[in-house]
Amino acid sequence: MASAVHVALAATLLATSSVALAQDSTPPAAPEASTLDTVSVLGSRTKPRTVSSSAVPIDIISGDEFRNQGATDALDQLRVLVPSFNVSTIPIDDAASLVRPANLRGLPPDNTLLLVNGKRFHRAAVITFLGHGLSDGAQGPDLSVFPSLALEQVDVLRDGAAAQYGSDAIAGVINFGLKKLREGGSAEVFTGKYYEGDGLTTQYSAQIGLPLTARGFATLTAEWRKADDTSRSVQRDDAAAAIAAGYPGVGQPAQVWGSPQVDNDLKLVANLGLTTDAVDFYLFGNYAKRDVDGGFYFRDPTARSGVYSNDGGDSLLVGNLNGAGAGACPGIALRDGAGNLLPYSSVSGAVAALPSNCYTFLSSLPGGFTPRFGGSLEDMSLVAGAKGLWGDWYWDVSGSWGRNDIDFIIYNTVNASLGPDQPEGLRFHPGGNTQTEKNLNIDVSRDIATSFTSQPLRLALGAEWREESFKISPGDGPSTAIGPLTSQGFALGSNGFNGFSSRTAGTFDRRNWAAYADLEAQLTERVLLAGAVRYEDYDSFGSTTTGKLTARFDVNEEFAVRGAFNTGFRAPTPGQANISQISTVFGGTALEDIATLPPTNAIAQLKGAQPLTPEKSRNASLGAVWTHGDWLVTLDGYQIKVKDRIALSTSFVVTPEERAALVLGGNPEAASISQVTYFGNAFDTTTTGVDLVTSYKSNHFGGTTTYSLAANWNRTEVDRYDTDFIDAARVYKLEKSLPRTKGYFSIHHQRKVFHANLRLNYYGSWYEDHLDSGVISAADGGLPIYGGSALIVDADVGWTFDSGLYVSVGAQNLFDRVPSKNPWSGVAGAEYPVHSPYGFNGGFYYARVGWKF
Repeated sequence: MASAVHVALAATLLATSSVALAQDSTPPAAPEASTLDTVSVLGSRTKPRTVSSSAVPIDIISGDEFRNQGATDALDQLRVLVPSFNVSTIPIDDAASLVRPANLRGLPPDNTLLLVNGKRFHRAAVITFLGHGLSDGAQGPDLSVFPSLALEQVDVLRDGAAAQYGSDAIAGVINFGLKKLREGGSAEVFTGKYYEGDGLTTQYSAQIGLPLTARGFATLTAEWRKADDTSRSVQRDDAAAAIAAGYPGVGQPAQVWGSPQVDNDLKLVANLGLTTDAVDFYLFGNYAKRDVDGGFYFRDPTARSGVYSNDGGDSLLVGNLNGAGAGACPGIALRDGAGNLLPYSSVSGAVAALPSNCYTFLSSLPGGFTPRFGGSLEDMSLVAGAKGLWGDWYWDVSGSWGRNDIDFIIYNTVNASLGPDQPEGLRFHPGGNTQTEKNLNIDVSRDIATSFTSQPLRLALGAEWREESFKISPGDGPSTAIGPLTSQGFALGSNGFNGFSSRTAGTFDRRNWAAYADLEAQLTERVLLAGAVRYEDYDSFGSTTTGKLTARFDVNEEFAVRGAFNTGFRAPTPGQANISQISTVFGGTALEDIATLPPTNAIAQLKGAQPLTPEKSRNASLGAVWTHGDWLVTLDGYQIKVKDRIALSTSFVVTPEERAALVLGGNPEAASISQVTYFGNAFDTTTTGVDLVTSYKSNHFGGTTTYSLAANWNRTEVDRYDTDFIDAARVYKLEKSLPRTKGYFSIHHQRKVFHANLRLNYYGSWYEDHLDSGVISAADGGLPIYGGSALIVDADVGWTFDSGLYVSVGAQNLFDRVPSKNPWSGVAGAEYPVHSPYGFNGGFYYARVGWKF
């Protein structure tokens, strides 16, 4: 069936390029216009602008274009529509597997601000402990909690906007505009799976618009999705060796690399509005939940430190259940003098002969084990407000509350320090994290007539109060226990992801307030100038002031030049300042337990940690806009300088003497910590790039055909870094891990009830440091991977009938393009480079059937 779909779709033409009207959370929008004149609320606090009239680059994506593709996750939907937006499949990366980090313009996810209907949306509770270098330590929003059916329009402001919106808007701003329906609705079923036969995805969506009295609306949207996991794995070398030596119960493959399983992915969105003679009221919010279950690293029964062996696999780790002082248990060799594995039959015989008080995990888990890691995520928000006119002033007052909660789970693992006393089902609850944010906003604006400008000055003023809290919930007893075998070298806590200790659990909050002013002047019919300034004060580290200047000169009716300069900042989050977690990572060829600690922790301070300070940025852009009939071309260059970037440090070795001193000093968790990392401000970067966006609407092929081309070239350079904080390998990943060139060419054809779409997505070459080997070339003994460029083809055909029934079939990655095979796949069982910017699962075909009423 996959090949039939493959051949049929290869003959189609397709790609989308239509747009719709923006939501109004700022002064009243311009009237409805043609596609090229669709308006966005971003870029200016005073007046919505079109793509062609804006002084800063904006992408406007209609809800239909956003939704009508094979991807069902908002992150993947954005990835193929915005060239400077990158996200990859994230397997075996701790919490990053649950909320995937995304990068706009080559910057980390918490450098992009998410708005909904123009209002700030809260960040996720997940902190990316493992982010492939670029996103390490980031805490960004979770875009996946919104169903695409709820979206009228998605606006992407590709310019710094901290002076207008506050912290986090260094790379840009994404605004989700919700639909406003007072009648009608739709219902839809979607299903698809990968050419390999796995990853079956089923999604049900429904929406209804209801009148809210004679002058209001209530639009309700619901979506439920389930996605099976995938596997692109090969057998690991160490697992194959264990099988060859006769070890029973080793999986085939022992470890799975692939997309995690997603169950009960429920998303609800409500958008309500009511107009009266004097005031307009609005209320909108969301609720979302999902369960995620993914793979983890295989624990080799012949070598895993802290569980099976503590000398690199030469001998078995055996504990005395009567206590360390009760005498040593007999030693058992795992390898011969030449380093070869001894047959399991001989090792198991020695294990069976052990005294009853001597314990080894080889007796209960002789084939090793592979933990499964996941969690239950819950997200909710509510925004309420009123807006209207008071004389010549337009005003908008709103309040919002948002919360993102995650409860982690890890199973098929052990707390080695407990010996045989493991929880039922080898299931642990390590605790969770909760991010809660509250906002109060007052925004006012008005036009001021002058004698020296062709149009009135447009003034906007505003104030904001925000409270942000990060809660660490403690894990259950087994996930945090420091068991009786700890002193004998057995690792404490749930292996792979230790539970949050009650000593480090708690709620950590921060408050801030801000005031801003935004002034826009159309000096002449051809010259537009605008400026913004924002003052923000935080109770944790003081105040900061940011500013922005923009200008546009219309040379004639068809051609204009535009530019902007702004300063920005990103405040360290309470989570980054207080999180404490022990994770297992692959350090080149072996698993290592690394503790991520807050800068205030005694262990982190021992290694040089300092209190966090805000990141500071300077963003400059210069571009041109050309419109001619149905042609639109925009070309924008930009440079973003960020100082004192916040990220996780490299890992620091904790010596036995330091470990003993820390335990005696009241830090019992340090007993099994061999390495630590912490958050810090330690490097500066310069990101330079160019965005090209073009579209042309024609009457080709007997219908309406729209051609679109968009491309991004982006380069990040590390200007300064603390060599005691990060190493050259991390710098290399920061600079090389994303493709420098990314873009798409699309064709959208509409004729009567039929439509066809074709999109060609191009990804330039990229770099992966295989399993964080810590080196940057094979000559140094490491395992880097350089991914080549790739052209990915998406295609879709469909019919929309007068009855409201619509149906479409399509394929993403039509020709099943995957990255080049991982040349070191046997090290950890990954068939392909796992951070490929276009994924590694291959082609995906799908069908969609719906009814719009």
